[in-house]
Amino acid sequence: MSLFLPKLSCKKDIDEVIKGVAEKVLVLRFGRDEDSVCLQLDEILSKTAHDLSNMASIYLVDVDKAPIYTRYFDISYIPSTVFFFNGQHMKVDYGSPDHTKFVGSFKTKQDFMDLIEVIYRGAMRGKMIVRSPIDPRNIPKYDLLYHGI
Repeated sequence: MSLFLPKLSCKKDIDEVIKGVAEKVLVLRFGRDEDSVCLQLDEILSKTAHDLSNMASIYLVDVDKAPIYTRYFDISYIPSTVFFFNGQHMKVDYGSPDHTKFVGSFKTKQDFMDLIEVIYRGAMRGKMIVRSPIDPRNIPKYDLLYHGI
């Protein structure tokens, strides 16, 4: 399913998209094309891309081809989804310790669509962090890993 979504293959491409996407939520899915959970998420992203085209632009990023951003966003688990609006990193309170990214796949298309709408509406009001509309039971649980502390 990921054939229908544009892929970013280097830091320069990612930088250009972050700076260039205006008045829309930029969705960056970090992962690998051959990973089964990434494929599950890619299916949800590709099925909703058209419906959300007025509010969001969705891109796929291979973690092995963008190590700088993988380290910067502390992508320890894949897939991880990061959101931007007008070049600003949008944070989402999922009820977990990490507000910088969504880790794992969304359970349903509607969960993803609701999240994009909340991020879009919050960003249009100038908010940099929004509360997730996703049912906490549908948010994957994981432990944060801190190396060298």
